Amino acid sequence: MHHRTQSTIASDTNDVGLKRAAGLLRLHRPELFISSRRLQQVETIRMVRKRREDNVQNLGFSSRPFVFCWQPVKRRPKGCLLRERRNGRFVLQVTGHPSYGLPYGQDRLVPIFLSTMAVRQKSSTVTFDSAAEMLATFGMQQGGSQYRRLVDSFQRIFGATIFFGTDGQRDRAPVVHRARFNFMAEARIWYSPDPEQRTLPGECHNLIVLSDEFYREITEHPIPTDIEAAKALAGSPAALDLFTWLSYRCFTVRGREQVPLFGEFGLVSQLGSVECARPRKFREKLESWLDLVRAMWPGCPAEIDTGGMWLWVDRANAVVPVGGLDVS
Repeated sequence: MHHRTQSTIASDTNDVGLKRAAGLLRLHRPELFISSRRLQQVETIRMVRKRREDNVQNLGFSSRPFVFCWQPVKRRPKGCLLRERRNGRFVLQVTGHPSYGLPYGQDRLVPIFLSTMAVRQKSSTVTFDSAAEMLATFGMQQGGSQYRRLVDSFQRIFGATIFFGTDGQRDRAPVVHRARFNFMAEARIWYSPDPEQRTLPGECHNLIVLSDEFYREITEHPIPTDIEAAKALAGSPAALDLFTWLSYRCFTVRGREQVPLFGEFGLVSQLGSVECARPRKFREKLESWLDLVRAMWPGCPAEIDTGGMWLWVDRANAVVPVGGLDVS
């Protein structure tokens, strides 16, 4: 038996005492503890703001269907395979695959990053050399479990059918545009537990081929967004939706205007969460999402009016002028 000195025993006793004290403090004063995930988010926010201040934002692109009509935040019940949302003259229907269900939650990152890669590569065929590159692109940590999560997202996105339509007026005659399409025509993805393995034998890459209709939509109507902000907001899908929507709305408005919170064309009807139907609950959630948006974009000119029925927005840029954007 090894001889344990008095100082060693004292050290062990102190460790136990500290652990017990830490446990009690965590139980009764949890606000004093910051998780590693929270620390990482704070660092990401700091980086996003600095890149904005330095005019070197990482430019990404989203698509109209998922800026104007938000998707579910939580997994829908089994057998629920149809989702419809309207926003003024826009209507979006998403039909999920029976085996995979409707896209939800962080799945909304997949169209953003695929749109971004397609615009950057100027091709409907998007390739990644390795699983590690895919995870890094999507802002996910390395590892098999994270990759499987990404594959699950791809399966839901790949299996979904999109119906997107707009109504407008031109010279007093109605103009109607309708399109039904899938996100991807083909997807071939693989994973190796060896992070150093760049490609499979035969130079096989992770390959995603966007459908012609989706590729046409994102190339004809790309909506700029801040990729690093999207990564930072990945854990709060509703806040990410609000950020991309405000980025577009504040860029297109001519001046200060009101957006209704409730009613057929209100923000609440566009939400990806059905738990926020009550006005008071929705306003509380909206304020918390706005706090996250303002953390990424301090100058965001959006605020809930004092009556709690409208959202005020004004003209501003969430992304800096194109000359200061990183499109690499």
